[in-house]
Amino acid sequence: MPRSTSFAFRILAVLAAAGCLRLCGCGKGEDPSSVPRPPPTDADGFTLMTYNLCRYGLQDRDNDGQKNDPKPGNERKALISIIRKANPDVLAVQEIGNVTFFEEFRFSLQEAGLVYPHTEYLQRGRSEVNMAVLSRFPIVARQSHTDDQYSIGSAEIAVGRGFIDLEIEVHPAYRFRLMTAHLKSKVFHSLGQTEMRRNEARLLNNHVRKALKENPELNLVVVGDFNDSPNSAAFRELAGDKQKYLLDIRPVDRERSAWTFFDSTQDIYSRIDYILVSHGMRPEAIPEKSYAMNDPLLFEASDHRPIVAAFRSRETAPSETPPIVEKPKVSPGNGEDL
Repeated sequence: MPRSTSFAFRILAVLAAAGCLRLCGCGKGEDPSSVPRPPPTDADGFTLMTYNLCRYGLQDRDNDGQKNDPKPGNERKALISIIRKANPDVLAVQEIGNVTFFEEFRFSLQEAGLVYPHTEYLQRGRSEVNMAVLSRFPIVARQSHTDDQYSIGSAEIAVGRGFIDLEIEVHPAYRFRLMTAHLKSKVFHSLGQTEMRRNEARLLNNHVRKALKENPELNLVVVGDFNDSPNSAAFRELAGDKQKYLLDIRPVDRERSAWTFFDSTQDIYSRIDYILVSHGMRPEAIPEKSYAMNDPLLFEASDHRPIVAAFRSRETAPSETPPIVEKPKVSPGNGEDL
């Protein structure tokens, strides 16, 4: 039996025995009343994490020409440990594998005490690089986008990974909309990976502007791996250049460093993962309680590090909160642009 098939059967057997194998996003899940809750971020707050899991699925890791190698156990264990320490209420992940690996991931979180009854899993074709959202709160609306296309010359190209688009109800008096993206990587493409990424960002911005046109005060959060820097054309296309549709939370660590990705081939740290909010959601954001994680297991778990944003779960007037400073002054040597 091929290694990948054997691994999948082992996962399925474990999940079936545990009674947690179900269709993602549409099962009843666990009883919400039994879900362990973390200490509140504020009197009535919640936290949201975005994390690129770095190929949590089958890949050709031993260079034998076959994509049949799962993410090593020590790396999966490190990921779960990091997420457990943050204990987010809502978790958006990129580069999750196929549905079997997604359920194995969810089961591993549950074994660590993190139960997420409500999920949305988005797979494109037979891809092993997919996205998902896991939530302690009910998902009350689902409108994920899988059919966006753009043109470069005569070529018609589909958005590679789609966009997750959900509405989450924290409690009956407070909801927010969450969009999750994983834009085109910086891997070479004959059509130009930079232009492809800019077009994907433009299409995501279309969904943002449509949502805000319908409700200018919408509580909207856009998160994910955008694969580009804050001064890139793709980022400006998404957030808005002349007119800012989205504001950058910019979580930092204790050293005031905001990097989210380490390229070991070039020894470069960069910021390509984001949590952006609409003007309607901005007053609920708590920047001083938002952060980029520091953990000894970071580099073992992934080439990305997760970022976490904290929010109040009540409608808040702008006058009650200080403004988000998107471009703080950076002193030399703080690790921002290593």
